[in-house]
Amino acid sequence: MEIERKFLLKCIPENLENYSCHLIEQAYLCTEPVVRIRRQDEEYYMTYKGSGMMSREEYNLPLNREAYEHLLPKADGNVISKKRYLIPLSNEEINPECLSLLNGASLTVELDEFAPPFAPLLLAEVEFPNEAAANAFRMPEWFAEDVTQDVRYHNSHMSRQVFSDA
Repeated sequence: MEIERKFLLKCIPENLENYSCHLIEQAYLCTEPVVRIRRQDEEYYMTYKGSGMMSREEYNLPLNREAYEHLLPKADGNVISKKRYLIPLSNEEINPECLSLLNGASLTVELDEFAPPFAPLLLAEVEFPNEAAANAFRMPEWFAEDVTQDVRYHNSHMSRQVFSDA
């Protein structure tokens, strides 16, 4: 089960280059249900995601490079490329109600910096161990807007966007 919320940002954290990051390329073989292939650095996998906005089933299956490259041309729409920074949230940044529901788990912001044609989009995702914690979470000051329920910010929807050359 994947439980995550998505946010637009007011500003980028200082020293972003000091956080660990991954280079991600992903494409969609199907968007209903979501069947995605992804290269994250030198790891490859296929993901199935069920329906839902904040909570949904998610299954990852490992692929090798050859399988990924074989499937990539079969994908529909845009291939999405992004750099994902992993920014741990300190307990001081998490509101007490949410913190009490984490059962000792920590929270990490996955800040995605999209490459063209989606640049300069920046999107933050936070995954939670349970829905109660996700619902109790309050945005840190550097977050601007919760877009969890806005389909336009789901990568599967973005993969279907049409861009003009004009």
